[in-house]
Amino acid sequence: EKIIEYFISLTKIPHCSQEAERLLEFLETFAKERGYSVQIDETKNILIKKGKPKLSIQAHYDMVCIGEANIETYIEDGWMYAKDSSLGADNGIAIAMMMVLMDRGEELEFLFTSDEEIGLVGASALEFELDSGHMLNLDFEDEAEVCIGCAGGADLVAFETFEECEALDYFYRVSVTGLAGGHSGVDIDKGIPNAIKVLANYLKEKNLLLSSFEGGERRNSIPANAYAIVSSKDKLNSSGMVEVIALDNRYRVYQSEEFLNLLNIFEDGVENFNQELNIPDTSINLAIVSFEEGDAIIESSARAMSDEGLKAICKKNQNLAIANAFKVGEEFKYPAWRPEKNEFTKIVNSSMTKVFGRSEYKAIHAGLECGVISEKYPNIKFASIGPTIIYPHSTREKMKLDSVGKIFEVVEEIVNRIK
Repeated sequence: EKIIEYFISLTKIPHCSQEAERLLEFLETFAKERGYSVQIDETKNILIKKGKPKLSIQAHYDMVCIGEANIETYIEDGWMYAKDSSLGADNGIAIAMMMVLMDRGEELEFLFTSDEEIGLVGASALEFELDSGHMLNLDFEDEAEVCIGCAGGADLVAFETFEECEALDYFYRVSVTGLAGGHSGVDIDKGIPNAIKVLANYLKEKNLLLSSFEGGERRNSIPANAYAIVSSKDKLNSSGMVEVIALDNRYRVYQSEEFLNLLNIFEDGVENFNQELNIPDTSINLAIVSFEEGDAIIESSARAMSDEGLKAICKKNQNLAIANAFKVGEEFKYPAWRPEKNEFTKIVNSSMTKVFGRSEYKAIHAGLECGVISEKYPNIKFASIGPTIIYPHSTREKMKLDSVGKIFEVVEEIVNRIK
């Protein structure tokens, strides 16, 4: 199918967050060759349009890059995977669908936003003049569901510098590697172990000092790997998920008790559950940690289904960092999208039902650009759909192939009805 063909071609164009210039140039050329006008703003958002559109189709064009740099796709039991890397179906499959619609010359607006995966950066800076009264986001990841709400989020960054001190008797490299990883929003309630927490738990209450500590891959991913070089008074041994290797070299070490204490008391995971929506209400992911030459940085990603909940969980964890002698700042804050049913969501829901024989409204414990964009364009009606994608932001990411064609049928139905 043309959609899958286009998607595979997109995997060959590098488009990690903040490194998607080649894909931007590709999409600009692709659209112009098919008679569409193209606008690109300072944040590298792309608006493509033709005629007098009533509907905008929206996706982001960056991806979370985990594992191998070159994406090698393969198919097994009806699912598409990537070998030893994230697949980039989030949100590449949406781009492929939009390309097929452009092939047909559909009179639509196509909005491609930049750097969604590092804090909805492009969406937060949108200033285009949009003609459409409806926007269909294609960044949802479950078939036969219509998303009408999402979590807001913010990143917290705690930092402090620790003094050098005398080394102890033994040196070791201690590591936790190859854990499952996953999306820090939609997978936060799945019991996936956090490599940083596993390693910090092993190191606690041991008579040791840190030379270095590094863990995590992306702020919006559950950490799959963590490493530390330590100086210990006692001999250490491997245990469970933790591998210990003795080192002959000696390293500079630093006071690290407060750093390790904060990692251990940090309440990673779901804080409160939303019974009405049947998803987490507030959560936080201990995402990336760095301890190098005494300089410590701890990065976490907070999410909440309401702006009030987000404010509360951020304040709680800021206070926790301060109580452990850290300074702390807040970055990339974006609003929650409160669930709403309207005439557009009803069109999307009935179109989904027509294709799948069933459909239900959902909200998601992750950031969708609908929340940010709806604040900038309050007169536009929003809904989000997409094919089934499991374990995005990890090397386990996979996409259900028969879901792709059916979701595109839903998109076609919506396009025809909004005309």
